[in-house]
Amino acid sequence: MYAIIDLETTGGQPTQDRITEVAVFIHDGEKVVDQFDTLLNPGRPIPFFISQLTGITDDMVRDAPKFHEVARKIVEMTEGCVFVAHNVRFDYSFLKKEFADLGYNYSRKTLCTVRLSRSLIPGQPSYSLGKLCQNIGIPLEGRHRAAGDAAATTILFDRLLKISQQDEALKNPTASAADTLAAVDALAPAGRKPAKQPSPKRVAAVAEAIKTALLPPNITPQQVAALPQEAGVYYFHNEHGEVIYVGKSINIYKRIQQHFAVDYKSRKSLDFKNSISDITWELTGSELVALLFESHEIKRLKPLYNRQQRRSVFPAGIFLRTDEQGYKRLYYGKADDHAQSHPLIALGNQFKAKGFLFHKVAKYNLCQKLCDLYKTQGACFDYQVHRCQGACLGLEPPEAYNKRVEEAIESFTFEHGTFVIIGQGRREDEKSIVVVENGRYLGFGYVDGVFSARRLSDFVDAITRYNDNKDVQQIIRQYLRTKHKDKVKLFK
Repeated sequence: MYAIIDLETTGGQPTQDRITEVAVFIHDGEKVVDQFDTLLNPGRPIPFFISQLTGITDDMVRDAPKFHEVARKIVEMTEGCVFVAHNVRFDYSFLKKEFADLGYNYSRKTLCTVRLSRSLIPGQPSYSLGKLCQNIGIPLEGRHRAAGDAAATTILFDRLLKISQQDEALKNPTASAADTLAAVDALAPAGRKPAKQPSPKRVAAVAEAIKTALLPPNITPQQVAALPQEAGVYYFHNEHGEVIYVGKSINIYKRIQQHFAVDYKSRKSLDFKNSISDITWELTGSELVALLFESHEIKRLKPLYNRQQRRSVFPAGIFLRTDEQGYKRLYYGKADDHAQSHPLIALGNQFKAKGFLFHKVAKYNLCQKLCDLYKTQGACFDYQVHRCQGACLGLEPPEAYNKRVEEAIESFTFEHGTFVIIGQGRREDEKSIVVVENGRYLGFGYVDGVFSARRLSDFVDAITRYNDNKDVQQIIRQYLRTKHKDKVKLFK
């Protein structure tokens, strides 16, 4: 049994938008046996552009039931059914969120008619519901209304079932006519007696579509199975071969599986997933090298869906200014807010930056007030408990105070100025190396496991040069604070 569903909503984000209309058609593999549709009161205004698209207005839904009033009916109708929709993650994610808000875990097997259409009707110029229906002669009345779109999806699904049956009959010419024409009962709920003996071959394409429902429509199970379970950087490409996303992981296969298993959160995330047509990768062996190479590739390629990271992986930081009295004052803030000043150290967010600065203030006996951590007209709190030496009141000379500020700033950099990080390579007989000289990142490379070097220049000759920037500096700093197993070779 299949529940073919379409929703209309107040917007594209399940986390904040609500359903305005729902339609459910129950299909037994041969025909529609039940259906239900209704407007829903979303409990919030419908944006004007949504009303323009769907024709559903606030007046139309004012007296309509709320979702909780029809929730039981939807559960009962779809019990034991495969959840079918065109771009199934959109409708499924919205329903799951509505049920979750009621404290109910709604879970069904899913099938996407976009993916099934690409498999069984290849070569179409577009697989959007409207254009696909137009190109293959399916009537679509009431576009962008739940009942109209669900009815068209039902006709499309019925046609896809028949194409699947014909394909299986051609692949298995010895099958009996009864076998070829049997109803698709192999996926029937437990306890329901099949009308006729099901054919495993008959439901192969549909079963495969259910099994792969979480995958992007253009990605095959074979592509996913071929992914390495090793550390590296991976690339998502669109149908034109352009890189639209760069990621990294210590296990590429598991990370990409997680990408595809995540519930749809917004229209943008659905568009992203539907755009993925190919996956490539570069093995790094080392987690640190994967982090560094990912950062480099994002800046080089500027992928569409890495927008946040390509601007700055670390948008907050610690800054320095000197006031009119000559005191050097550290402060934290957003990197974007201080375009005229580069941060002394970049950090993940303002909360981390504030915590980092508090730590340095305590360690180097700096003044909370001069570091913008204590707002007051008089002395800071630390002065009152004898931890501040009175810079906030002008009692400590700027020269003495600034000396400790400089010591704190020096601690922002690497503990050692010149060093090489030696880690795991891409093979057992290989090592990765990352070189930092005088606090500046030079790049990374690979050497044989038996490689022996006494001088820094030996390591430098073995690497590929990459740009130094605040992001890679922070990546290396944070990595060295973890419980890594790499060897750090120091040079004076």
